[in-house]
Amino acid sequence: GISAIDGMNSIARGQKIPIFSAAGLPHNEIAAQICRQAGLVQKSKDVMDYSADNFAIVFAAMGVNMETARFFKSDFEENGSMDNVCLFLNLANDPTIERIITPRLALTTAEYLAYQCEKHVLVILTDMSSYAEALREVSAAREEVPGRRGFPGYMYTDLATIYERAGRVEGRNGSITQIPILTMPNDDITHPIPDLTGYITEGQVYVDRQLHNRQIYPPINVL
Repeated sequence: GISAIDGMNSIARGQKIPIFSAAGLPHNEIAAQICRQAGLVQKSKDVMDYSADNFAIVFAAMGVNMETARFFKSDFEENGSMDNVCLFLNLANDPTIERIITPRLALTTAEYLAYQCEKHVLVILTDMSSYAEALREVSAAREEVPGRRGFPGYMYTDLATIYERAGRVEGRNGSITQIPILTMPNDDITHPIPDLTGYITEGQVYVDRQLHNRQIYPPINVL
C-alpha cells in the first residue's frame, strides 16, 4: 500500500475511510497506486485466510473525462492489476442517472464477491462529489425542496446507503472495505459533501495542497 496510510491510517477489513482531496491534486494517481499495491496482510498465526487469490478490488469512477478513464484503464493493464480489478467507468457525458447507480452496481458486485465467493474486497469509489452533484441534479428535476447549497435534504441518508454497505457478515469469511474519494469544492472541508461523509465514515485521509505545492508525493497530511 502507501506508507502514509499503512503507518498512520491503517485500514482494517470492513472499514470505510474516505480520501478528502480537491481539484488539481493527485487523487487519481493515489487511487491507481492503491490498486497496484493493495493486498491482505502477510500470513501469520492470527490470519488464517491469507491468500493472493482471496483478495479482489472493485473500482468505480463516476463523472470522469475520457483522459482520466484512459489513465485508469491503461494503468491497470500495464501493471497487471486488471486481472484482480472489476472496473466500472461512468464518463462525464454519460446520463446522470447512470452516475447514481454506478456505486450501487459496484457494491452489489463487491457483495457477491465477498459473501458468495468469500473474498476480501476493496471498493474504491471516485469521485463521490460527482455522485452528489448528480443527486442534486435529479432532485432539482423532481422539484424537491433543496437543502444546504441546493443539495437534497436526504443526501445524508443517501450517502449512508452507500458507505454503510462496507463491513462483514457473521458466518461469512469475506469482507468489504471502502475507500471513497471526494474532491472538496474550493478546498472547503465544511462543504456538505465532505461534511456528511465525515459523519458517516470512520476518519479520513486528507490530501494536502500545501504538501503538493512542495512536490511531496503522496501529499497526505497524516496529522
